[in-house]
Amino acid sequence: MTSSPTTLAAVAAGCTLLAYGASRLTKKATSSTDLALTDLDDEIFSEEDCISADDVVAIFDKLFLTMQNVVVQLSQQVQQIQMSGQMIPEAQLRQLLKAEFERALVACQAQVFEENDVDADCLEEATWEFMEEEEKYPKVKRAVERFQKLYESISGEEVVGWTPNKGKTPTAGAKKELSAEELIKAATLYFETLTEKMVEIAKEYKAAGKDLKDPKVSQQYQMEASSDANDVAEEKLKSEMDIVMSDFRAAVDKHSRVPAVGQTLGMLQIKQQQELMAAGVPMM
Repeated sequence: MTSSPTTLAAVAAGCTLLAYGASRLTKKATSSTDLALTDLDDEIFSEEDCISADDVVAIFDKLFLTMQNVVVQLSQQVQQIQMSGQMIPEAQLRQLLKAEFERALVACQAQVFEENDVDADCLEEATWEFMEEEEKYPKVKRAVERFQKLYESISGEEVVGWTPNKGKTPTAGAKKELSAEELIKAATLYFETLTEKMVEIAKEYKAAGKDLKDPKVSQQYQMEASSDANDVAEEKLKSEMDIVMSDFRAAVDKHSRVPAVGQTLGMLQIKQQQELMAAGVPMM
């Protein structure tokens, strides 16, 4: 099975993808002869051969969970480097993290594609086709944008909402520079809101009799919390402080070496971990 090394990075980062026009999308790449036959007989492939919306969701969910763990590992490595006293410029650190993320993604996507018996190009085509009808396929939109947000968090690039036809949705109120003091206030609001929502979701799981220690339940929780909790926290930042995530991340990059900022971020992270553990959420 062939697979471009940057296939899913392209989906996340919004690179130009191959144009497509086939009326049916199959799980395996087709030759020009196959396409000609398809034009003559649209029923040449069974429904099982086509990439469904559920296939796309399952693939992006698996990639998200795997790459989320990679992000956690990269974060731990950065902490170890910083604790050793080494100082890496923010721009260089961001590039290193992005490169490591994409390197891990190459290996991850090859395995996921093989497990799901899909061709990379056909997956791209199917993904954008479903995204063009986002109201009809909300689960696809949610899964793809969840992955885009993860890539955005590690790369610093604004990519959420990008599709080949419409580009990226403009971010209202962007390019607002925050002082270190404003960042501390924003970070406190963001993490407290994020943690509160994650704890709320954990309680709902427990009330429904779901065991968060069960790996499958834990994965389901991770995906739901990553989407819902982040959305709530982002909306809180926007409504109360008129701050969008791109500006929040830019401020973190700019002020993270300010002692007061670093201490606040560290304390917020520890507090979040403590509250999630108390709520029965297993730490990754």
